[in-house]
Amino acid sequence: MHPREFIAFIAALMAVNALGVDLMLPALADIGRELSVTAANHRQWVVTVYVVGFGAGQLVYGPLADRFGRRPVLIATLLGFVGASIFAASSATFPALLGARLLQGLMSASTRVLSVAIVRDGTSGRQMARTMSVAQMIFFLVPILAPSLGQVLLQFGPWRFIFYALGAFAAFVLAWTLLRVPETLPVERRVPISIANLRRSYALTLTNRYSIGYALAASLTFGGIIAFVSSAQQIFVDEFGAGERFTILFAICAGAMGFASFANSRLVERLGTRMISQSAVLGLIALSLLHLIVIFAGAETLVSYIILQALSMTCIGLCGANFGSMAMDPVGHIAGTASSVQGFITSIGAVLVGSAIGQSYAGTTLPLAIGYLCIGVGVLAIVLVIEGGQLFKARMVPN
Repeated sequence: MHPREFIAFIAALMAVNALGVDLMLPALADIGRELSVTAANHRQWVVTVYVVGFGAGQLVYGPLADRFGRRPVLIATLLGFVGASIFAASSATFPALLGARLLQGLMSASTRVLSVAIVRDGTSGRQMARTMSVAQMIFFLVPILAPSLGQVLLQFGPWRFIFYALGAFAAFVLAWTLLRVPETLPVERRVPISIANLRRSYALTLTNRYSIGYALAASLTFGGIIAFVSSAQQIFVDEFGAGERFTILFAICAGAMGFASFANSRLVERLGTRMISQSAVLGLIALSLLHLIVIFAGAETLVSYIILQALSMTCIGLCGANFGSMAMDPVGHIAGTASSVQGFITSIGAVLVGSAIGQSYAGTTLPLAIGYLCIGVGVLAIVLVIEGGQLFKARMVPN
């Protein structure tokens, strides 16, 4: 594949998951009404349950991809995602819809594991971070467009159309895979599935402080994204009364992450993953403190929230690809399994963090501001432990 097509494919693969999270956001109120969901915060489970499945599934796909190759695992799970989307579209009750969403998450988990593993098969270090940043820049356009696209779909039919659209997009990526994507893992590098091999791979991934440390740091920042996405409709519609501008306002915040990924792709090979990501963590802490000052001063408005949220999302966007690259650096020779373990930790940790913040919503942005401050401080503490108390210096040792 041409490098540009390769990056576009990785972005499309990642977009399957992004659409799975964001496309139905404008329909949450309609889903709640039709399926008799009485508590507004309970609608957030449509997002949260998906991410639970997304996290849990990642433990399986890495070992399978290391044994059988990337391509067959990807083909099977994309087929599964199409089926789960049809199941979601035909759900008659809220528990059935949540079951379909869990299955969607389980299937889409392969997109995260395999996108990282496929890129790692051919690159590493700053080059890997740059490739992932370019792909994520395209990928972050999806959250900008997804709510608007979901709103358009609602003009032509009920919320169920959104899930049919998800299935159609997954089918498109499946066709692309079948027609254009080669296998990136040579037969001689494949690892048989055995308890001993899994134990060694898991032990290496979980005991290397860079691998486990930056996976934990990524889980906290990803949790910030989950918290924002799951509570965005309530904040914009219920608190600020900006329902008619929801898709535009959501796009501004999501677009900040896309800008961050673009900037990272341009700067990371020159400045390094540590300089950029660790500076972003300090920025997130400063912005969260400023946000709390604004809230306690009674000066919070829609404009102040949009500005501070967008800047916070920029900081989070500068962490993602860099944390992922640094976590993978010492375990590249077991990229599939390592990506599974790290992805599981990142996703499940994000669900716990994001749900705690999102379910605390009570009509104000205060829980989100406090949550982001805790995320920033927590990530800084983890980074200091990983790096031996030093920031901005490239240091890499086995343990």
